[in-house]
Amino acid sequence: MKDLKDLLPVEAVRLDVRAADWRAAIAVAGRLMVETGVTTEEYTREMVANVEENGPYIVIAPGVAFAHSRPSPAVLTTGMSWVRLAEPVEFGHESNDPVTLVVALAAQDSAAHTSAMAALARLLGDPATAAALATAPTPEALHAVLAGERAESGPEAPEAPEPPASAGPLATAGPSASAESSATAPSSAAPEPSSFPESSPEPSAAEPRAASLHKILTVCGNGVGTSLFLKNTLEQVLDRWGWSRFVTVEATDTISAKGKASEAVALFTSREIARTLGDVGRPVKVVQDFTSTAEVDSVLRDTYDV
Repeated sequence: MKDLKDLLPVEAVRLDVRAADWRAAIAVAGRLMVETGVTTEEYTREMVANVEENGPYIVIAPGVAFAHSRPSPAVLTTGMSWVRLAEPVEFGHESNDPVTLVVALAAQDSAAHTSAMAALARLLGDPATAAALATAPTPEALHAVLAGERAESGPEAPEAPEPPASAGPLATAGPSASAESSATAPSSAAPEPSSFPESSPEPSAAEPRAASLHKILTVCGNGVGTSLFLKNTLEQVLDRWGWSRFVTVEATDTISAKGKASEAVALFTSREIARTLGDVGRPVKVVQDFTSTAEVDSVLRDTYDV
């Protein structure tokens, strides 16, 4: 499994690029992947079409767009590009516009880049690292930050909320379907497991993750990009809560999510994808900033009413 520095070479980084609009910004990111042998030019058109069809859900955080499309014959190998814009451009996102950074991904499947997405989610979610990436003077300096050479000083991350005192989901009131943070009103309540241990040993390597009793789906248009960002951020929160043994997280696309919704206690996604999903019989929770553990913490608390 490739890590971030392998998928994003220095040659695929461009800084302070001028783009007339969001299509031009994606075109620059796509051209870098063509030049580094990752895709054909058709994939750039597919990334633009993804936004045209599904809306600006790829703007995953304030100022950050994650351009991508489904795996296709236009993807020659899994890889990425990074474009920092000289002037921000509007993508049409309600809360995260304007965009100053476009990160593009081309994936042959949903597995090869999982660890890289986890690393990128952590980097963009850390204020000091994000500041270093925004001010890196050269592609080489930016690549060094991505490789783990963090700035010595910078803004500190806000203090994380205290995790719930409960031992797991069943120690709470159960999944909440409050309309305030659900994009759609569920037609049926989330399933209640028959039992939940007040405490249990950490699962060994031989114990399957599928034994966990709750599942949350993170959903995007294609299941290989923004949903993985949100999955990684949610897993960070679950780890901090000590709930990882009780709740699994699966990244998926909109079509698959409709078929899998009955298996989940909730679906986490963007506002644009929530509209596409409609009523799936489970709470659909909207997250605006996919890199913010504080926001995901709040949405998870609302889901379980803690």
